[in-house]
Amino acid sequence: MRELIAKLSNAHGVSGFEDEIREVVKAELEGWADEVRTDSMGNLICTKNGGKPEIMIAAHMDEIGFAVKYIDDKGFIRIAPIGGWFSQIALAQRVILYGKKKVYGVIGCKPPHLMKDDERKKSVEIKDMFVDIGASSKDEVLEMGINVGTPVALDREVVELANGRLTGKAFDNRVGVAVMIEAVKRTKADVTIHAVATVQEEVGLKGARTSAFAIEPDAAIAIDSCVAADFPGSESAHMDVKLGNGAAITVIDASGRGLIASPKVLKWLTETAERHNIPYQLEVAEGGTTDATAIHLTKEGIPAGVVSVPARYIHSPVEVVDIRDVESAVEIVAKALESAKDYF
Repeated sequence: MRELIAKLSNAHGVSGFEDEIREVVKAELEGWADEVRTDSMGNLICTKNGGKPEIMIAAHMDEIGFAVKYIDDKGFIRIAPIGGWFSQIALAQRVILYGKKKVYGVIGCKPPHLMKDDERKKSVEIKDMFVDIGASSKDEVLEMGINVGTPVALDREVVELANGRLTGKAFDNRVGVAVMIEAVKRTKADVTIHAVATVQEEVGLKGARTSAFAIEPDAAIAIDSCVAADFPGSESAHMDVKLGNGAAITVIDASGRGLIASPKVLKWLTETAERHNIPYQLEVAEGGTTDATAIHLTKEGIPAGVVSVPARYIHSPVEVVDIRDVESAVEIVAKALESAKDYF
C-alpha cells in the first residue's frame, strides 16, 4: 500500500487537468476490470461485471492547485487558486507548471525585509504571490509553452514518518484512490462493481454527478479523506476522529447541507466493520463534503455513504495519514462489497 500511495500522490492532477493521474489509475485497474472507459468529463470508469446489485465505488483523483492568471513583462507569473486554499500554506512552495514539458518554479512574494511594519503583521494573500520559474521575460515564459490557464501543481513527494505514518501532497484524495484500487482487487464479491476515479471534486463534485447519472448504480460508496482532530489546537472541534483508530464512516457532513448518509448504507458499512472486527470511527462534520453528496442526489436518488481515511493538515503539501487507517478502509470496502446482496 505504501508504494501505491506514493505512486498516486507523487503524480499530478489539478482539478480539470487530471490526465497524468488518470493514466496511473488506469494502469492499476485495467487488468482487473472487464471494461475501462473515460467519459466526456474525464472520469475513469472501470467496471467488473457480476450479478446484481450494481455498486459504484467513487474516489476523486483531482487535487487542489493553481492556474496561470497573468504573466508580467519580467516573466513573473500570477496565479489563481483551484480548490480550497489557506493562503499561508501556498507561500514558498515549489511547483510544477505544465508547459511544453514540466517546468519547475517557486511561489514567492515581496520579502519581509521590504515590507512596512503593518504589512508584516498581515498574512500574504495568493493574489499578492507570484511564481518565479527563472525566466527573464514574458516571451521566454510563452516559449516554454506556459500561458494563461496553464495548470500549476505542488511539487512534493511522499516520505514515511514514525509509527507507520506517511506524509505527502494530495492525500486528499490519492489515499482514497489507493483504497479503492486495493479494495476492488481484494474483494471476492460477485456483484457488479463500478470503480470510478472522478474528476473535479475539489471544485464542485462535478465528475461524481455525471458518472453516477450514467451508471445509475443501486448504491454507492465514496472513498475520501476526513479531518483528524488529534493535534494541538483541535480540541475545540469536539470531534473523536483520530489517526490510528480506523477508517471513518460518515453519518452527516457539512451540517447536513452535504450528505446525511442513507440509513441502509450506514447500516451496511457499520455492520460489515463489526462483523469482521475491523476498527472504524463515526464522523459527523460541520464543514466539507464528498462525492457522495452529488451521487445521492442523482436522478431519483442513489443510496450513498462515505468511508474516509483520517488525515492531518488536509489541503496542504504535508498531509499525514496512518497506514492502519488505510488498511481499515480497504477491508471495510472490500468486505462490504461481498455482503452487498444482503442489503440491496
